[in-house]
Amino acid sequence: MSARWITSLLSRSSSSFTRSLSLPSPWKNSYLGREICQYISPAGVVEEPIKPPVSVNHNQLLINGKFVDAASGKTFPTLDPRTGEVITHVSEGDEEDINRAVAAARKAFDEGPWPKMTAYERSRIMLRFADLTEKYNDEIATLETWDNGKPLSQAAKIETPMFTRLFRYYAGWADKIHGLTVPADGPFHVQTLHEPIGVAGQIIPWNFPLLMYAWKIGPALACGNTVVLKTAELTPLSALYVSKLFHEAGLPEGVLNVVSGFGPTAGSALCRHIDVDKLAFTGSTATGKLVLELSAKSNLKPVSLELGGKSPFIVCEDADVDQAVELAHFALFFNQGQCCCAGSRTYVHEKIYDEFVEKAKARAMKRVVGDPFKDGVEQGPQIDSKQFDKILKYIRSGVDSGATLESGGERFGSKGYFIQPTVFSNVQDDMLIARDEIFGPVQSILKYKDLNEVIKRANATHYGLAAGVFTKNIDTANTLVRALRVGTVWINCFDTFDAAIPFGGYKMSGQGREKGEYGLKNYLQVKAVVTQLRNPAWL
Repeated sequence: MSARWITSLLSRSSSSFTRSLSLPSPWKNSYLGREICQYISPAGVVEEPIKPPVSVNHNQLLINGKFVDAASGKTFPTLDPRTGEVITHVSEGDEEDINRAVAAARKAFDEGPWPKMTAYERSRIMLRFADLTEKYNDEIATLETWDNGKPLSQAAKIETPMFTRLFRYYAGWADKIHGLTVPADGPFHVQTLHEPIGVAGQIIPWNFPLLMYAWKIGPALACGNTVVLKTAELTPLSALYVSKLFHEAGLPEGVLNVVSGFGPTAGSALCRHIDVDKLAFTGSTATGKLVLELSAKSNLKPVSLELGGKSPFIVCEDADVDQAVELAHFALFFNQGQCCCAGSRTYVHEKIYDEFVEKAKARAMKRVVGDPFKDGVEQGPQIDSKQFDKILKYIRSGVDSGATLESGGERFGSKGYFIQPTVFSNVQDDMLIARDEIFGPVQSILKYKDLNEVIKRANATHYGLAAGVFTKNIDTANTLVRALRVGTVWINCFDTFDAAIPFGGYKMSGQGREKGEYGLKNYLQVKAVVTQLRNPAWL
């Protein structure tokens, strides 16, 4: 399957609500294509928030096919990041609820129809689910924006259609998973079976709730497993909504269980549960280490991890500066900078450095910040007060360490968690803003002299998730592709995702791969079957 730009998904939304939205992109009139229109309106002011045209109908835990309260009766608030006000209260799962969910998943795997039905029947249920998510695209996207703060255009025209595409992709794989016949030395018939691993425990983050749901649940179910999913406590709403649609599509009870709760209680209980056969986690590197530790201390369940990053974006001396500025801007500021693979270290060749900095500053000052439900807005709020304060602390650190603050650096507006698009120049590798994962709208621009130097500096990090390269020279591109110690290298593009393209990191950015055929391997066991042959006609 050829790669699809995330922009190729934009025409699939059907309602007048999403068709009326103009979609931001740094790519208009550039070599990357013209599928998305760039915002050109001046930076706005945060006004009275727009009321989302949806209601929240699912705020309980989903266990064994039913929405139920937490055993403790506790709830916690999920907040609108535009204002900090409560959207609704959600059931707060803890260890007892995890135990109930795992028991339901275990029974569904050991005794239920899901792993025993034909792979074709499983694929039909997944396809029916994808049809439903396409039908309710706008409602799903609106919940995502309300709970997360990302622009509605992004949620409705990129992420929700991509969510649907991912489930169709893995539905197509369900009846194509098979083992091999293996030749052996001697009179033996040898075959391998690819079997579902069992009960999968999955923990997803708050920055891309829908897509991470699809990356994990899609391959797990296609392989015949059952799942207990813990949502991020900051963004539980969209996962609960789409899980209801999954049961409308015919998913048997207990196959998919969703528990909303906090890491130290629900998350920890899931990781150390003895009846969970596999863990998948996306989040910070620090938490990823805890997930591995809890697995090791329980039943040594296998763990796949997609963790943090500090991705270099390398602009070579032959670059078209205007195009490079647009792409580097997108690579960093997309999703409010809350992206694990964000191009957060922008390395620019010294010959074009000054021109690049001036144009990057101008582009950031043009970026439209405001209510993500408003047409024309490129950047919504950060997810919560903790992340907001953390980003502002890093900005102060950049100033204190001697970097030049070219633009931004302050709160935007007086309500909610909005931050001005921020650009630093004269950044050095030993500064915190160049070393730590900020996870916010802060672009650090560094100068380099030659290819060998930038390779060494780009690799001088504990992370290895992704990298971007901007050049017209194929030899330069090939040199960098092989030298950079990362899981994905984008050449003259960035954040190009497709259901078939694997994603994951080197070093402390994780282990294993998600998406594509590689993603299936996380949820399968390989069994060798050896049968002795009596008087074989041939070997």
